[in-house]
Amino acid sequence: MFRIGEFSKLTQVSVRMLRYYDETGILTPAEVDKWTGHRLYSVEQIPRLNKILYLRDSGLNVSEIALALTKDEQSLLTQLDKKRMEIENAIQAEQEKLQKIELAKSEIQGGKGELHYHISIKPIPGYQVLSLRRVVPDYYSEGDLWKELSAFTREQKIEITGSTFSIYHDTEFRETDVDIELCAPVKEMGKAKDPFCFGTTEPVPHMACTMVYGDFANIKGAYLAFAEWLQKNSEYKMSAPMRQIVHRGPWNEKNPEKYLIELQIPLEHHSHIEIEMPR
Repeated sequence: MFRIGEFSKLTQVSVRMLRYYDETGILTPAEVDKWTGHRLYSVEQIPRLNKILYLRDSGLNVSEIALALTKDEQSLLTQLDKKRMEIENAIQAEQEKLQKIELAKSEIQGGKGELHYHISIKPIPGYQVLSLRRVVPDYYSEGDLWKELSAFTREQKIEITGSTFSIYHDTEFRETDVDIELCAPVKEMGKAKDPFCFGTTEPVPHMACTMVYGDFANIKGAYLAFAEWLQKNSEYKMSAPMRQIVHRGPWNEKNPEKYLIELQIPLEHHSHIEIEMPR
């Protein structure tokens, strides 16, 4: 048996932490000397202490460690996988904050290096499409929808005949519960299989379009350019739903600086000038 100081040296864990683990009940001494009150530890407790240490270093708090120590190996692995996902999500959130810091610095410095967005108006015809529409937790979930649609087209051997696009049906920006419809133009209408549908999108006589080069974070600047353009061109009013085409994205381009996204906002035109649809 080892006194707490000896056990501390042998395990390279401070006395303070050993006492804390005792107080929380996750590692109590093997014995307590009834005459001196000294905590005594045994060599058989070292594997449990090592387990506590790697769980702590994996990001688990004391209550999570206490629960993990009661689980079998498979349940413990499941809990660690869950913790890994939490950490990965936290890292992604922090990376987004870093991007926003860079954007804020750019604005503070007077827009140095500011991207310029050319707004053009063009008619968009209706398309025969295979579509998948769902309310998802947030905009980042759109990638999972595309994987689902891609898997279905491969399974059913459906030929895509043009650029796929997303339609955002919400009339306002939403942080959660986003209504997204994915559309893949097809040569022939097939048999619908829930949740996948075949149909024809509505033509849009006046669609304001702009290309966004680089990281998805640049999309915010494009919408600001839309706002400025709409204010200057008061004969047009913003309509819905908006669309987005990712010509180059994570699936076909490794460098985010080379992404290419097309944003499309339908407009209502309040003058007598009409743009003819292509025949």
